[in-house]
Amino acid sequence: HEGSRRGHRAPCWDTVAAGGDCTGPYHHRPASRGKKGRFPDAIGAGKRGQRIGVRETPPRPLCSMSRQIFLLSIAGMRSIPGQMAAITETLGQHDVAILDMGQSEIHDTLNLAIMIECPADLDLVVLKEVVFRAHEQGLKVEFTPITTSDYERWVQLERVPRFIVTVVSRTCKAGPFGKVTRLLAESGLNIDGIPRLSRINSKQGSTWGAGGKRFALQLEVSGGAGSVMGLNVDKLREDLFKITLGSAIDVGFQDDDLFRRNRRMVLFDMDSTLIQCEVIDELAKHAGVGKAVADITEAAMRGEIDFQESFRQRMRLLKGMDESVLKGIADNLPVTEGAPRLIATLKRLGYKIGILSGGFTYFAHRLQKAFGIDYVFANELDFQDGKLTGEVKGDIVDGNRKAELLQELAKKEGITLKQVIAVGDGANDIPMLKLAGLGVAFHAKPRVKEQAQVGISTVGLDGILYLLGICE
Repeated sequence: HEGSRRGHRAPCWDTVAAGGDCTGPYHHRPASRGKKGRFPDAIGAGKRGQRIGVRETPPRPLCSMSRQIFLLSIAGMRSIPGQMAAITETLGQHDVAILDMGQSEIHDTLNLAIMIECPADLDLVVLKEVVFRAHEQGLKVEFTPITTSDYERWVQLERVPRFIVTVVSRTCKAGPFGKVTRLLAESGLNIDGIPRLSRINSKQGSTWGAGGKRFALQLEVSGGAGSVMGLNVDKLREDLFKITLGSAIDVGFQDDDLFRRNRRMVLFDMDSTLIQCEVIDELAKHAGVGKAVADITEAAMRGEIDFQESFRQRMRLLKGMDESVLKGIADNLPVTEGAPRLIATLKRLGYKIGILSGGFTYFAHRLQKAFGIDYVFANELDFQDGKLTGEVKGDIVDGNRKAELLQELAKKEGITLKQVIAVGDGANDIPMLKLAGLGVAFHAKPRVKEQAQVGISTVGLDGILYLLGICE
């Protein structure tokens, strides 16, 4: 529209309906209120067939010789039943096609956008009726004429790459969030939508109980450095990771593709992932060698010592421990926040759940029984006459073995690797985190987070549900 190209503001039809002035190319003189508060026809308030208060305008752009496209922007207080029906029923009284629609609501504010196509000779009639019907619902309406070229450009934007950015924290601070959005902008990515995934946090106290509150948004973005091949995804993930290092915020970046919506299996590390302890360290405390074993465990999790060698060292230190110790530890395993909720939700959705652990089968089977876990692979403890021998029994489940098991289980379930989620915290989890379609470093060391697609460090394990787009 000529007026739009000159920077004129789109007409506010609430102003027209209320009898005020309105700037823009479709300009109307003030209309006074009729009797009993009724609003006269602001577009055609004269005699039948006579149009008054409308200045002549340049020819309007048409998508064809007979039809016109408009974007209706509708705003008001919190949505109530019947508002959408009132608008769409009004449109339905004419030969109107709905080309697109979107709605969002935050606090007590509603924003609705509808792109319509209507006969060119009826456009003012249609818009007028929508304005007055919206006014009855307490809504404001603005409209923008859409040119053919703008419409086709919008259609082409549907073909650009699309991604999902998930932002999770206990409390979202504007500082780190602003860094995330600035980085997206500098990468040529446009934010198309922002649905909230978490509940609204009450100011009177947490709605989450002991776990504490959390905040999660899903940013639906598209584009990327000006072209399909222009976005360096690995570099962007690295930069997003750097933002999380100094802030209490987690940021996940994923392709918005079919596989993101169709994960079918989740494989967990056990120690410091499903449970909040390293079982071998707990065994060491009972054997009186707690500090020595814990130091080796920490070095192994950081990747400073080969896992198999560290495992043998620790087992030798535990030699002679009584078998009765296991039950007491198993009875008091500290389950990670959000683990029961995550597993229960995924099982209801038909996911297969597995444990791939460098820990021990005795404790993994306890969790399997408690949560209905489908697969368990871990190390066997070797006892003779009720005492731990200190020797390794069978193959050690290290990082490479975890990756092999992931592939075997995916094949057994008839799914692709892209449909597998792997979750872990240590260096021995890196191979499976890199192999899975979605690798999640959970409260992990920086080296592990750098290797994974996504890191979760601010909330519990059920934060993974946000990465799957599941809202509260």
